Amino acid sequence: FFLMPNLFSSLSECLGFSQIIISHFLRMFTARKVMSSRLPIGVATIERPLTILLILSLFIFTISCTPVNLSKQVAENTQENTIPEKIVITKSKNKVIEKKEDNQEDGVKNLNNIILDKTIIALFAQDDDSKITKQFLNTFELGIHNLEVRNINLKVEFFESNKELTNIIKNNLSPGRIFLGPIQSKYTKILNNYCNHKVMFFSFSSQSLLAKDCVYLLNFFPKNELSQLLSYLNDDAKVALLYPENEYGYLINSFIDDIIFESSAILVNRSSYKDDLSNVRESIKELGKYELRKYELNRQKQILSSKKDEKSKKRLKKLERFKTTSDYDFTHILIADYGLNLLQVAPLLPYYDIDPNIVQFMGTGVIDDKTFFYEPSLQGAIFPGIPETRRINLINNYMEIYEEEFLRISTLPYDLMGLINFIYTKEYEFEDVIKLLNNPNKKFDGIDGNFYFKNNMIERNLDILKISNGNSFVIN
Repeated sequence: FFLMPNLFSSLSECLGFSQIIISHFLRMFTARKVMSSRLPIGVATIERPLTILLILSLFIFTISCTPVNLSKQVAENTQENTIPEKIVITKSKNKVIEKKEDNQEDGVKNLNNIILDKTIIALFAQDDDSKITKQFLNTFELGIHNLEVRNINLKVEFFESNKELTNIIKNNLSPGRIFLGPIQSKYTKILNNYCNHKVMFFSFSSQSLLAKDCVYLLNFFPKNELSQLLSYLNDDAKVALLYPENEYGYLINSFIDDIIFESSAILVNRSSYKDDLSNVRESIKELGKYELRKYELNRQKQILSSKKDEKSKKRLKKLERFKTTSDYDFTHILIADYGLNLLQVAPLLPYYDIDPNIVQFMGTGVIDDKTFFYEPSLQGAIFPGIPETRRINLINNYMEIYEEEFLRISTLPYDLMGLINFIYTKEYEFEDVIKLLNNPNKKFDGIDGNFYFKNNMIERNLDILKISNGNSFVIN
């Protein structure tokens, strides 16, 4: 270094190039490339040990100041970066250094012909459910492998707070950039602030109000499910709603009026119960008019008991088997609950003489689980969904490779990877993708049925399924 002639005259020339070389080589030398433990996909885990960086910086600065053919080397580097041979998933758990702001106006506006960035950022919070995070990463990997996704880099970023998420987004605000995630709604709320930068977010949030501008939501939305369910009913259908006093129940209750107006059916009654189920029996009695029907049955029994003809005796004997009359005000009852609560609420309906052989029990998509298919009171119940045969190959493929149960929600990242693959295979520009996603007439074939986006929310064409003896089958 000290023996190099004309050092000072060459210093200004080599400094600019040294920055390019340092940036390129630090990324290459500080990435520890390994192979996926399950599939042949390269994974680069970024690490930044300070000692190694300092030594490498001095070494690279030294060799970068030696006279070289700049035009040839820059051309070679560009060629390497634009023709990747395989997918690289980059995982980074390091805190992001906040990007310095420049004097330009915040946001990139009026850009035409924006090419999609080849690096896609997947966002996961440290407080996400660890099982879901693991499955989503595995499913991204499986989707990349099965769909033979090429020529994109999937970079995985972990964050601990909204501040860290903000820093990650700011440091990756390249026009045409696509972000996958976050999962939780509390982190999705800030995404809309960056839409002026010509970027796009695919979040897994369940809050429909967050779907707008450049933020698209993928989840199982009950409004879409309920719309498909109620549109299946005929003119004679009279619906009663039984719902819990929690976020999910209030959500169903808030939009059922609008949806029922688009249906041939009518809503005749509704009743709610506390989330802890402390008053659920009283709510069911009120909904089914249990006391009134019991009184009416006893009145009929008294009349018949006073008669001596054989017909009256025969009818009285028949009525003795019942606790109440069966003249319900409704033909269908929608049970808007899920999980263990649903398994406790459903059996109480026949107990208080709401007979599933007379009244059609219904549920939303949350009932699409083997756990509910064996519950006696739910035999014959209907719900909106897609038959398991559509996803059985994916379920078996996942279990064979990762040796763990496939979660029902893990079809979301798989369908998303299919959408990403379609967009990049077609070589769409950024504006083309926006037009594509904002056109509800354009539908994509997914594991959970054909899907499209309406008002930035995923919607699906669903079947109506009926539960029977531990399984479900299509009836429409």
